This record gives sequence, structure tokens and C-alpha cells, in this order.
Amino acid sequence: MAIYAQELEDLLRASFPNAKIAVEGDDGRHMSAMIIDESFRGMNRVQQQRAVYAALKGKMDGPQGELHALALTTKAPD
Repeated sequence: MAIYAQELEDLLRASFPNAKIAVEGDDGRHMSAMIIDESFRGMNRVQQQRAVYAALKGKMDGPQGELHALALTTKAPD
């Protein structure tokens, strides 16, 4: 089962309601997302990406995950 841009954005929005979020990709398995959120302030990049993966609620877990690859850009607002 694949995951699509709107579903991915909805999952991210649930965890980062005030973030600027842009999701791209339409093959259901390989996507990119940019998330700019105040909650990332003071976190290093690994911590930011772990927060995003937690928001995905297992959609990328293991070889049977709905989403195979996600290119992430994360940061706190300027």
C-alpha cells in the first residue's frame, strides 16, 4: 500500500500544526518534505528528523513500510 502527498502532509500537520510544510512526490513510495517549525529550535538535524519519523507513525518502518524513501529538509524558522 502506498502513501500519497496529502496523507503524508496530514500526518505531519497532526504533529506540527503550526509548521510550514511542503510535500512533493507522487509515486507513493519516494517523496520529499520540507518542514519549518519552531519546535525544531535548539535541536540538531538528527533530532529534528527523528521527530519527523515519529510523526509518521510507522509508515516507513521496515521493508514493508508504505513509504520507502523520504528526503527531508527540517529547520526552525529564521
